[in-house]
Amino acid sequence: MHIPDTWAPLVVSGIKDAIQFNSELLRSETLRNRGDYEEHLLVLSQFFEYLKTEYKKVEPATGIPLASLLGER
Repeated sequence: MHIPDTWAPLVVSGIKDAIQFNSELLRSETLRNRGDYEEHLLVLSQFFEYLKTEYKKVEPATGIPLASLLGER
């Protein structure tokens, strides 16, 4: 699959947001089947690590540093 360089920041941001959402969801006391959500979060986290590596390859073309997308200074 090829993702256009201009969309790469959106993909990184979207997965980062998904990880944050699912992390908060795991803190919910009403959550059922916690194991399913834990597995989903694990896979999202692994995918995020892969995305960050791939993003570094296209970072110059996007014009947006990865650190900026991650909220780092």
